Amino acid sequence: MTSAWLQFIASGLTAGAIYALVALGFAIVFNASGAINFAQGEFVMVGGMSAVSFLAMGVPLPLAIALAVAASVVVALLIERVAVSPARNAGTVTLIIITIGVALFLRGLAQLVWGKGVFRLPGFSGEEPIAFFGATLLPQSLWVMGGAALAVLALGAFYGRTLAGKAMLATSYNKLAAQLVGINTRAVLFASFGLAAALGAIGGVLIAPIAFTSYDAGIMLGLKGFAAAMLGGLGSFAGAVLGGVVLGLLEGLGAGFVSSAYKDAIAFVVILAVLFFLPGGLLGARHSDRV
Repeated sequence: MTSAWLQFIASGLTAGAIYALVALGFAIVFNASGAINFAQGEFVMVGGMSAVSFLAMGVPLPLAIALAVAASVVVALLIERVAVSPARNAGTVTLIIITIGVALFLRGLAQLVWGKGVFRLPGFSGEEPIAFFGATLLPQSLWVMGGAALAVLALGAFYGRTLAGKAMLATSYNKLAAQLVGINTRAVLFASFGLAAALGAIGGVLIAPIAFTSYDAGIMLGLKGFAAAMLGGLGSFAGAVLGGVVLGLLEGLGAGFVSSAYKDAIAFVVILAVLFFLPGGLLGARHSDRV
């Protein structure tokens, strides 16, 4: 029984780490624009698929990963400049509809470029499962959890120790006040999209050896990342991480003790439960009136 618990918890933490990265992307863009970026899942897909393509070209895996993250950032910055920035004075609903359109466009473009096939990256350090207390864990799961933890720490250092990060944080608290003290809020929104895309692409690359990737891989990961962001409290960075971990554990334990058939439904149940009973999320949404 103990080994079963450990197995389900390990699976849940692996998935939760990815959901936390995606949820952080939602929080970053929400704080900068007040809108929910439903194209966040597509940045995850672009990261994973780009890494597969670079690796197929003969690029070494570490360089392929770095190039894939860079490619996702470039795509996000182009989207912000072409689709989001011209409508920056529009209402929140308009911005959300634009991001949905962008997501559909990116998915269609990915289908044209990569086709409908399912692709996989090799494990970063082998495929031999690691046994512990009767449970088993793929080495890639350690990469996922470790990589996500490093990304969260780096994000915390960026916001806490750099002027650019503090400018983004100030904008998230009060956009008008930030403008009055000379912060370029347009540049903040531009950088926010790039940062959110980088986190999503890191998640897409880390999970590709376990869950594979395809042109439509971003749909479910994006929705689950959104559920994690809602659960933790939309706009809260700590809440995004907490929401991702909790959602991953709920999925892992639900799939193990109830049925794996309900695994994907758990995220949607969480969204409904949060909307009905805890609209501020576990740690409280910073701008719940905008949701």
